[in-house]
Amino acid sequence: MFNAGTIVKVLIPNVVNTGYDYRLTGPANLGTFVAVSVMNRPYIGVVYGFGDSGLPDAKIKNVSQIFDTGLSLTDLQWIRRMSEWTLMAPGAVLRLIINVPDAFLPPPVQQLYSYNFDNNARMTENRLAVCDAFASNDNEPMTTSDIQNISHVSSAVVRTMIKNGILLPSALRVVDEGAFDYKYMDSGDIELNAEQQSAANVIGDAISGGGFSVHLLDGITGSGKTQVYFDSAWRAYSAGKSVLLMMPEIALTAQFMHRFASRFGAPPVVWHSNLTSARRRQIWRGVAQGKIRMVVGTRSALFLPWQDLGLIVIDEEHDTSYKQEDMGNYHARDMAILRARIANFPIVLASATPSAETLENVNLGKYNHLRLTSRYGGASLPKIETIDLREHRPEPYMADDTEQTGYLSEPMCDAISQTLSGGQQVMLFINRRGFAPIVQCKKCGWTATCPDCSVGMTYHKRVNKLLCHMCGRTAPLPTKCPQCDAPVSMRGVGLEKIQQEVNVRFPSARTALVSSDTILSRQTLERLVHQMEQGEIDIVIGTQILAKGHHFPNLTLVGVVDSDMGLFGTDFRSGEHTFQQLFQVAGRAGRGRIPGRVLLQTYQPDHPVITSICNYDRDSFMSTDMAGRRLAQMPPYGQLIAVIVESEKESTLARFCADLSATAPILHGGKIMGPITAQIYQIRNWYRMRFLVSGGRNANLQPIVSSWLSSVRVPSGVRIKIDVNPVNFM
Repeated sequence: MFNAGTIVKVLIPNVVNTGYDYRLTGPANLGTFVAVSVMNRPYIGVVYGFGDSGLPDAKIKNVSQIFDTGLSLTDLQWIRRMSEWTLMAPGAVLRLIINVPDAFLPPPVQQLYSYNFDNNARMTENRLAVCDAFASNDNEPMTTSDIQNISHVSSAVVRTMIKNGILLPSALRVVDEGAFDYKYMDSGDIELNAEQQSAANVIGDAISGGGFSVHLLDGITGSGKTQVYFDSAWRAYSAGKSVLLMMPEIALTAQFMHRFASRFGAPPVVWHSNLTSARRRQIWRGVAQGKIRMVVGTRSALFLPWQDLGLIVIDEEHDTSYKQEDMGNYHARDMAILRARIANFPIVLASATPSAETLENVNLGKYNHLRLTSRYGGASLPKIETIDLREHRPEPYMADDTEQTGYLSEPMCDAISQTLSGGQQVMLFINRRGFAPIVQCKKCGWTATCPDCSVGMTYHKRVNKLLCHMCGRTAPLPTKCPQCDAPVSMRGVGLEKIQQEVNVRFPSARTALVSSDTILSRQTLERLVHQMEQGEIDIVIGTQILAKGHHFPNLTLVGVVDSDMGLFGTDFRSGEHTFQQLFQVAGRAGRGRIPGRVLLQTYQPDHPVITSICNYDRDSFMSTDMAGRRLAQMPPYGQLIAVIVESEKESTLARFCADLSATAPILHGGKIMGPITAQIYQIRNWYRMRFLVSGGRNANLQPIVSSWLSSVRVPSGVRIKIDVNPVNFM
């Protein structure tokens, strides 16, 4: 406890150094939240230790307010350790925690608006997005800014809807400060099979026994992993502990919410990117005060101000969406394990296709391995087969009075016909958005590229525009080549082109597209899931959004249009990621009483990834893949740190990278490679160069990189990003 008048160091969000000295105006503990000012700008920080600036007392400011909540000592230790590992400044880590500044303000009085569901106005795409925003937030009144942020529409759209009476003003009122008063109970109506019960008992013993441990819940798709970790969550919650169930954003579906509510008698408190500011404030304050003790959330939920956290579950632990690549680079799975280790409680990693890093920790005996080998409820695994495109080349078809290149082979079309005639549903998977990824002039070679990024623009037929998938810039589709006036052609295939082919070949089938372009809100996804459950869709065509968490009992055929797409990438993880993606997609088939079938169109039927998927031989594939990594000392058998240098001026970037290269230290047992141009050299008008620092499994690279970068003055107009063990090498 620090007394009033004590000079303390206060850590401030997003400030590069380790804090500034302030004088306390009342008693406070380490970790207590305090209000301070820096250069006359207000901040909320935390008491981080005794002051050590050596400034005269007269020059040290007072804190302006001391709050009655704060972070624990283990939280402060976690901030420090996370900073040391990721090379983020401690203040940058704190910013991830203090990410709801409204939580420290008095309850605001705001004008709220409700949605008039009785309106007869024409429903445009933007208006439907606003309708979805209200539906996804339980029809609660919202401010205009929340409506814009959640529905991704402009202020003009909202103003017009208010003017037309589609949005109705509610009375001015204080934003609700009440916490989510859910009282959970175990319904007791779930009977686990022998494998599930054994796994649940191991995790339960770890919870009751206390102490740090990591448990890999390794179960095939449909094996009932969710009910096992629900059992674990209940054991921790009923023991008075707080519980975090963490999952990829797209897995937060109505199906999952219903299963949670059925098990625990109340809906989950959900934390994700599309919450209103009022809801974020409520949840943040509720967690900080210990009133909310169970949250289902995405990676940012890890940084809520948890009180007495006793269990973390990370569903789909292999998923790359756990890797944060803006506002600091960190892997939420790894930082969750670090948090559990420091605070001394168990953590569960669940997946049908665990990451190589997790499997290696199992091999080393660091993690417990809990396997579920059969589908829950007696459903059988789907039969996985290949279609050799060298023998079964897709036939062309006619669309818009023009012969089009076909992408669905005859065996695939026959299987689709048989499935539809049996009254079952089909999923076609292609992990490429839009209609055509290349728009090019065949005469002079001109290609439509983004002026702000060094990537081609994809044609999206649905909106009849070119779109940059890096920065989001759009442009009209040119009718003629801007260089030689010749006609332009479209090459390659995206899911919109597959839908066109499906509509021609199966004109009576009801189709739907699923990608980040069509699923703009959680409510839109829920509507599609409901349509699938009600049998209102015959063929769903989509990207990797379809691979996660969905359960459609009448879906019996999964067809992968291009199984080779990820097999030959330059990333050393390309084989692993392709296997995980295709295996997860295959797992959507045959989850009900009717057996499923999976067809993989490929020019490489003998590729190890393809044969391993067909034989359900994940362990053999991963063993081979990891043997290659061991020889190359790639993760998990070595460490990598990417140093990405960016500037809006190529000359400035080149000079600084030359200076950085000249001061690069010589590593014993490692090396510094680069600089080279990044695979995507320009993004949003910033040019990019990369260094890659490599070392052995036990190499302590972070202090070396930190010392190296601090030895060179970074000029204005240059920014440096550090990515420890990168997932994305773009």
